[in-house]
Amino acid sequence: MSASGLRPVVTELRLSAFKTHCRAAFPLGPLTLIAGPSGSGKSGVLEAYTALARLAGGQRLEEVFRDPAGYVPRRARPDGQGRRGFRIGCTVDGPVGPVRLDVAVQAEPELRIVGERMTGAGETLLETALRDPGRRRVQAAWHTAGAVAVTRAPLPDDRLATALLPLRVAGKTEGQRLALAAAEQVVIALRSVFACDPRPERMRAPAPPRDGRLRGGCENLAAVLRRTSRECGTRHAALVRAVRAGCTGPVEDLVTAECPAGGAVRALLAQGELGAMPVERLGDGELRYIALALVLLTGPGVLEMDPVTDVLAARQVLTVLADGFDRCLDRRQARALLGVAARMCARGHIRLVGTVAEPPVADLPGAEEGAGATVVHLGCERGTRVPTAG
Repeated sequence: MSASGLRPVVTELRLSAFKTHCRAAFPLGPLTLIAGPSGSGKSGVLEAYTALARLAGGQRLEEVFRDPAGYVPRRARPDGQGRRGFRIGCTVDGPVGPVRLDVAVQAEPELRIVGERMTGAGETLLETALRDPGRRRVQAAWHTAGAVAVTRAPLPDDRLATALLPLRVAGKTEGQRLALAAAEQVVIALRSVFACDPRPERMRAPAPPRDGRLRGGCENLAAVLRRTSRECGTRHAALVRAVRAGCTGPVEDLVTAECPAGGAVRALLAQGELGAMPVERLGDGELRYIALALVLLTGPGVLEMDPVTDVLAARQVLTVLADGFDRCLDRRQARALLGVAARMCARGHIRLVGTVAEPPVADLPGAEEGAGATVVHLGCERGTRVPTAG
């Protein structure tokens, strides 16, 4: 059972064959840092997670993998029919217990899912296989445990079968209900994701005042700050404290103001007797710091994402995927931001998976609160990216 009780969470990501990774498994805790030098495959880990999330949301393969050949390991050789592909998967913990999902994707000569397996409670709950390459279908079999052990039916080869299962299964037998519960657990965990990579060059422009859901690039930071400062004074005060720890000079408040020409708002740091300074004058590191602190201190209702609307919010845990979590940050800022992440992740309503160049492992904050961090170091061995947990 996950630490978050009835809220499903992804506890392991597997890249069996994906880009530079081969036979790699990444343990994921409430706060996970993927560390390694440039080119070690850190971004690929988050790409795989994001791809699974989008597939769980019902998107088609061609929408998720725009350049399919780019995800095939470079060393992969085509088989006798000229086929090459990649494999990714995950484990989701929740009410059903650990549920494994593994997906095999053919990238060449044409993009399609050629195999998918979902297992849990000691059973193979769903399995698909490509039987006839000439048809755009896979043969699916799901756990029934009724008059027959499994039910078989064709499903499209460009969609995740796990996400389609609730549309095909009535849930009349105990086996069907188990398969449905496992599929729901996987979909809830994977869809509750916000991929974030703040872009300072875009954040310096004023934002339309009604653009109140924060985008992944955080270019509408000012509009979201206006909204959050009015909606929740407690969280706004926490954000101000976090900004004070990560920005140079006095910080009394973080406010917004309309531009003189009207039609847009800008964010400002209130610096006491020094007056107010527009945030666009800050450096890239300070802008990224403010944006990431805002993400960690808000929630799905503030972030531009597609939550599982038919599931109670209390059953969902938001997972923030932050590529380059420490990019442009100095050590002081990185430590302060990790402190915010540790405190928020310890509450169980938010998780963070971030990539970093060199995490300050020796003095990671949050240990006194039991939050800590799962640190996965990526290294190279015979051309294969090999993760080691620390």
